[in-house]
Amino acid sequence: MALDDTDRRILRVLQRKGRMSNAELADTVHLSASACHRRVQRLEVDGYIRDYVALLNARKLGKPTTVFVDITLNGQADETLDAFEKAVARVPDVLECHLMAGTADYILKVVAEDTEDFARIHRQYLTRLPGVAQMQSSFALRTVFRTTALPV
Repeated sequence: MALDDTDRRILRVLQRKGRMSNAELADTVHLSASACHRRVQRLEVDGYIRDYVALLNARKLGKPTTVFVDITLNGQADETLDAFEKAVARVPDVLECHLMAGTADYILKVVAEDTEDFARIHRQYLTRLPGVAQMQSSFALRTVFRTTALPV
């Protein structure tokens, strides 16, 4: 299905305020409530809208420290990659894991309370990940901006 301008407006609005009522959304994008509801349902069925989530405040939850960890594996065999990916998905403090092109094989986004908590995460989880040859951690000093909204 190709997206038209109205679909794109719906997606832009929902990315920023996903809890708004259908009536509010319809008013915002200049549609009737029933037409808006049908379009949103179609966008969900077609996979453009994957989930609805609440974005939590890491600082309020005691996890204000963000660490990016470059991981280099000791090989590129499918079994090595699969074992690493399955194991890293079980680490509770890892928010994201990306397979990379370049010097590192993976980059992880990890949240922690502070440097001591990251040291615990490093000892308890990261050093035990299968196939890891090298790790390099970079602490974010400040988040300049953050968004979950994709350009539509």
